[in-house]
Amino acid sequence: VTEALYEGINVGDKDFSALIAKMKEAGVSVVYYGGLHTEAGLIMRQLADQGLKAQFMSGDGIVSNELASIAGDAVNGTLMTFAPDPRKNPNAKELVEKFRAAGFEPEAYTLYSYAALQIVAAAAAKVGSADDAQKVAEEIKKSGPWKTAIGDIGYDAKGDITRPDYVLYTWKKGDDGKYTYFEQ
Repeated sequence: VTEALYEGINVGDKDFSALIAKMKEAGVSVVYYGGLHTEAGLIMRQLADQGLKAQFMSGDGIVSNELASIAGDAVNGTLMTFAPDPRKNPNAKELVEKFRAAGFEPEAYTLYSYAALQIVAAAAAKVGSADDAQKVAEEIKKSGPWKTAIGDIGYDAKGDITRPDYVLYTWKKGDDGKYTYFEQ
């Protein structure tokens, strides 16, 4: 892979025509975007509007179904890396149903955040208090794996998660005719 162009944007920008002109001039065939879904959706739409048929790829910053409402059909075929969809984890079935019954779809980081709070609460209970964040953090690293709504999660001595969880997804239309992301 040879980098053709490296550029940055500002959060809140709306017009990416100058950037896309640079991409066209550089002969870009793949766009890897490291930002959030709002600007990504606008860039995708403007790439399509300006006729640049580059493969769009990003990370977890675009894990939101709002991306499709911004990008429209330009989202089709977009590649994305993210952790495995925790909604599909059998351990999370009951919790997912509770969220959905309350009218909330637990997409993106919802279940991961829930699991993180479960871990912090369990570690705080183990040390007897949540008042000393350092003690809680040390307990998280030394104990575990921790039982959570999405399965067991453990951490190494540095505090890094011990299970590598990344999957490649493609954005496309689902059976309901709406765009969303599907595991490859």
